[in-house]
Amino acid sequence: MQTTASHSPSLAASRPAAPARTAGSVRRSGRTLYLAINIAILAFLLAPIAIVVVFALNPTPFIQFPPVGVSLRWFEKFFASRDFMHALGFSLEVAVLTTVSATILGASAALALARGNLPGTRLIVATMLSPLMLPAILTGLALFQTYVLLDVGRPTWGLVAGHTLVTLPYVVRTTLAVLHNFDTRLEEAARNLGASPLRTFFEVTLPLIKPGVLAGAIFAFIVSFDQFPVSLFLVSPGNETLPVTLFNYLKFDLDGTIGAASVVSIVLAFVVVIGLDRTVGLRSYVKL
Repeated sequence: MQTTASHSPSLAASRPAAPARTAGSVRRSGRTLYLAINIAILAFLLAPIAIVVVFALNPTPFIQFPPVGVSLRWFEKFFASRDFMHALGFSLEVAVLTTVSATILGASAALALARGNLPGTRLIVATMLSPLMLPAILTGLALFQTYVLLDVGRPTWGLVAGHTLVTLPYVVRTTLAVLHNFDTRLEEAARNLGASPLRTFFEVTLPLIKPGVLAGAIFAFIVSFDQFPVSLFLVSPGNETLPVTLFNYLKFDLDGTIGAASVVSIVLAFVVVIGLDRTVGLRSYVKL
């Protein structure tokens, strides 16, 4: 009896600890699984970029793994090519014009949809976002047929209009997201203090919706710069964007120049994002 009585307290004290250790083990296992899944997703997203970089730095004139060395010969060939340089400059020109037009039109449309009390607002929003749901190649073909019917050829403004049509939904969607939580009492307070509607817009409304507008502008630039299906139908000989030039180059040759051009495109996208972050403050978009 004494023996039983001496062991009972220790057994009673150890019983709650077992479920606690089990719960802790489950949490650690769940955390490990969560980190493993995130690392796998990150590796899946970054693997194409790593392959492109290895391909661009590999000195062999064909895809080879593991690489036999490190060389910048494909970058030298890319920057020495007049066709590639012209295509790069033309792509940047079209992307900048597209960003400006899509940002102005998209932000204005979002303001009108959010504040205008327009009939059929949902239908209008769905229509404006429809380019995101349609294959871009159909949009390019439709625009090409429209320009043929209008007999305007394939001018640069037509290409910019096509890119604007494709990128406009990004600006509209991000701006509407900001306007959804916008406190209109701030505008009313500014007007009550004597500010004109124009001054209220530039000093109250625009700074508050800037994160959404800026995010849409970044999307517009990147999508326009890398746009291929629409550009394939709308570019004219001698004025081809970089993706179209790379596509034509791939028909006859497959060397590291393609990888070098891809690396340059990726770096340009990073430069744009970092430049906007340094100049106008991209981090505020995190609040969305």
